[in-house]
Amino acid sequence: MAIINPQAITSLCEKDHIFSAIIEKYGEAPNWERPEGFETLARIILEQQVSLESAQAAYQRLKQKLPVFAPTTILQLSDEEMRACSVSRQKTRYIKALAQAILNGDLDLEQLPTLPTETAKTELKKIVGIGEWTAKIYLMFCLQKEDIFPEGDIAAINTVKELWQAKSKEEVLEITKKWSPYRSAATYLLWHYYLCKRGRKAVL
Repeated sequence: MAIINPQAITSLCEKDHIFSAIIEKYGEAPNWERPEGFETLARIILEQQVSLESAQAAYQRLKQKLPVFAPTTILQLSDEEMRACSVSRQKTRYIKALAQAILNGDLDLEQLPTLPTETAKTELKKIVGIGEWTAKIYLMFCLQKEDIFPEGDIAAINTVKELWQAKSKEEVLEITKKWSPYRSAATYLLWHYYLCKRGRKAVL
């Protein structure tokens, strides 16, 4: 099921009028979605701790460099070639580790949709460079898992602090518990508010 769905929206609006206010002002959030697979996961790694625009530029350079965006072709690139595409040394290591894990059979991305959310997250986090945020973003955007809040996401955290007057990250997480089992839809609404308020568009 899509993260943004009538059941989720109704539930969230009934639990908290702030979600109703967001929709009234900016409309319903898009159901952001990306295809499953190595390319998307590598792209999410590129998005770690940088602006989406910067990550998008590196992703496009890398994509143009490759005949096909796949584990085998990534491993054929030298670190210098990756750096020329604006991929940092650390992220080069992470993306190549991911490529190797897939080729070795240590990570089976095709199996993830069949696993419970926590199990799928654990499988992803076994790979060097994939932490809580990266795993959760993949599970939300690619597998459309419905009850996730990415606590490492600055935009989501800051929006909760702004709209709910939360003072700490701990307070933010306590607030988000009330949105279960639709925390992913709540997060999409938070991102929607964050982007619309700033006149920005999501980079997909």
